[in-house]
Order: sequence, then C-alpha cells, then structure tokens
Amino acid sequence: MYLISAYFDLSSSKRIQHYIDQVAMATGNTFMTANKVPPHMTIASIEARTGTELIPVFEQAVSCLKAGEISVVSVGMLLPYVLYATPVLNEYLQDMSQRIYQAFAEMPNTCMSKYYLPMQWLPHITIGKKLTNEQMRQGIEVMMQYFCPFDVKITRIGLSSVNPYRDLRVIELES
Repeated sequence: MYLISAYFDLSSSKRIQHYIDQVAMATGNTFMTANKVPPHMTIASIEARTGTELIPVFEQAVSCLKAGEISVVSVGMLLPYVLYATPVLNEYLQDMSQRIYQAFAEMPNTCMSKYYLPMQWLPHITIGKKLTNEQMRQGIEVMMQYFCPFDVKITRIGLSSVNPYRDLRVIELES
C-alpha cells in the first residue's frame, strides 16, 4: 500500500507532534512514535505492485498544487482504534483530493481506497492509532486538556510506503 499525504509547516508539525507524544505518554501506546510516523494528513491510499510506477504520476499530479491553509477545529475517532484532529474540508482540500484522484483513477494495476475518494473522504490528522478502548478514553482526555483549534499550512505533499513508513518522494509546494 502507498499513501499520498500532506505535510505541514514547521510550527504546525511541532504542535501536532506534541499531541502525538502526549497521547503516547498517557496511553502507553507508542505506535505513532515507535514507527516514526510524522504529522501528516493522508489524501489517498493506493494499492500498487511497486511505488516506482506511481512516482511519475504523483509528480505530474502534484506539479499544479500550491501551498495552502486549513483550519483544524476538532478531535474525533475512527472506531475502534484511531484518534485524530479534524480539519475543515474546504475548497483547497477538496480540489487537492480531486486532482490526486483524477491522476491515479485510470492508472492500470492500481486500486484506490474507497475511504479517500472525493466526496467520501474524511480528512483527518492521526494522533493515535491502534488504541484499545481504554487508551482511546485516555487519549480523548489528553486532547481535551491540550487541544484548541488552530490553522495549518500545507507545505509539502509526499508519496510513501507503509509498514514500515518510508518516503518515496516529497515535493515542496510553492506559496
């Protein structure tokens, strides 16, 4: 599986990493920190034989994208085991989702996850993953203590492999 993800400006990344670290400390669940998963928001999930074949399509799709701002306004859960921060789905994010989808939709020998299709995508920034019920409760308590809405600037888009997480290509977006 390969992911296309948005990455954030330095101060936003530090803030999100702080949330990730605090949840890991409070719950004892170190999935995010042990796997060195950086603060990010997944735009698309693609099944393909190799990441190498995705790189040229990725580069072409991202070439027209610019840096942009989003507002992170809430905390949510994907039950049974994901805790996340929620950005508002604005025109910038919707356009990004649509462009990425269009670039990969007709690519042979690939399959895009239905959870990341335009108008079916729930934008989210994972704070904790593989949490038990008790860890989820603890994570929510941490986020209740630390979270307040904030704005984030998306500055980079990356193509990565998972298990283990590894960047294949990251592109800086122009302002």
